[in-house]
Amino acid sequence: MTIVKDRKVFILLAILMVLTGCSEKGFTPINHHQSFVGAVNIVEPAVSFYDPSGDKIATWKFDKAYTGAVLIQKDQILMYGHELNEADLYQLSNGKKKATIETGVGATNAYYDEKNQLFFITNSANNTVTSYDLNGKKLNQTKLGNYPMSMASHDGKLYVVNYKDTVLSVLNMKTLEVEQEWEIDKSSNGIVVVPEKNSIWIGGHGEGSQPNQTVDIYDLHTGKNIGVLEAAFMPIGFAKSDHEVYIVNHGSNELVVTNLSGKVLWHIEVGANPFSVTYIRDQIVVAGYDDSKVYFIRNGKIEKEIETNKGPFQLLVREVGT
Repeated sequence: MTIVKDRKVFILLAILMVLTGCSEKGFTPINHHQSFVGAVNIVEPAVSFYDPSGDKIATWKFDKAYTGAVLIQKDQILMYGHELNEADLYQLSNGKKKATIETGVGATNAYYDEKNQLFFITNSANNTVTSYDLNGKKLNQTKLGNYPMSMASHDGKLYVVNYKDTVLSVLNMKTLEVEQEWEIDKSSNGIVVVPEKNSIWIGGHGEGSQPNQTVDIYDLHTGKNIGVLEAAFMPIGFAKSDHEVYIVNHGSNELVVTNLSGKVLWHIEVGANPFSVTYIRDQIVVAGYDDSKVYFIRNGKIEKEIETNKGPFQLLVREVGT
């Protein structure tokens, strides 16, 4: 009788070990030397990785309601969710979870500053921004305006757009002390720094029945409005290369490409309800949220359309040397 019980215990332990081993296998590893575009899908939570040619590398499917992500030091990806109490840090090269960070419900965005090796999470439940080191250790937290969300950084400053407010907060990146507050339009969303022109560009949805049709350009140091760029309907997604700025308008399903001074070079209709744009090598990449497609664009023409998981809301890009 004892032998039978011992055998049952042994079998049970063996099953538990197998199950534990399976749970620790994680996702398909992404090679250190692999450049990619990652589509962060939020209707069916997943990240789909594509090489610069648009061929799929892997898809990581999640059982948690993540609503956004950010790359950290090229080999880590931080996944967060507005309705989740925690964010998870995964290592790309082995596909495994590295750490879990307590954030509380309300995370709206995450941003990584490579120079200072810090990442930041904004939160709409308590209207704060919090800084973390590379291990996920909480460093500082500061109260901001109503619904802080879009972020950018330059020269030791963190710029935070308060979406449901009329204020942009300028903070010292290391201490999170608020150094300036600029007046901006309510429902502003999307931000990009153009240091070559000493400027910062901000888009937005618009309020009520009046969709926003412009990008406001501010002096990077004083916050003075120094220009307005006509950019179709609801410009909310930005990316920048050495010579151009890319703007997606989710109200008009349009990509607008300008030079660094804001002169429109060309535009193209692309996607259904696009929220995100990036570039890799000589291609611009746009995600269509409603049609669940990723578009690769070169020389003003769509070269490739890729079906992805439902709801691609954000694009991540990693370029490594060849």
